[in-house]
Amino acid sequence: MPASDPSPLSLPAGPSCPNPADSGVTDGSYSLVAWPPPRLDGWLRRLQEQLGVSGFGVPHINLRAPFRTELSRRELIERFRDVLDGASSFEVTVKGFKRYKSVIFLECETSARMLYLHLMALSVGPSTRSPYDGESYAPHLTLALGVLPWAEEDLWERVEAMELPLTRFQVSALSLTIEEKGEFVELHTYPLTDPEAPDAGEISSPTEPAG
Repeated sequence: MPASDPSPLSLPAGPSCPNPADSGVTDGSYSLVAWPPPRLDGWLRRLQEQLGVSGFGVPHINLRAPFRTELSRRELIERFRDVLDGASSFEVTVKGFKRYKSVIFLECETSARMLYLHLMALSVGPSTRSPYDGESYAPHLTLALGVLPWAEEDLWERVEAMELPLTRFQVSALSLTIEEKGEFVELHTYPLTDPEAPDAGEISSPTEPAG
């Protein structure tokens, strides 16, 4: 997209511009996330750059939406270690692009194992609860957040039929993160057990993201 063209992602909030804070992510918010594998991560980043859009932070799947708590970081790390102890790795199936209220994202299938981990993560507290938790939980990878109404249809037409670089991958670790100054900071990584060798799917990694 030429530099002179307005971006479909709004930066300053205004009357015609959805507020990124609607995502529920604020400074000091914690999340439990799964990282996509390098192949999908890199593809999403390049697509965002090409389209002039972004999500909130680097590509990730929330196993628990952003929340706040009075627990110390050490206490929070320990609580999540307790509930995730012995949890198994799982496969993510990517269903394709979807849009909803000024957001375009890659929809992921809510498997029984993902839902179990989500509910276990919700047991950690006391803490705030997002409206996107519980029965409303819908795992996804955000492509564009805060898309302006005049740009949404054109953006959607450009991505809806795109061929994905992969449609499934294995997650072998989850990460506890905190949002600081618009960036996700990884506080702790929780390896998941691997009772069965993964098949042809790719392996996700919580290590250095692909560029």
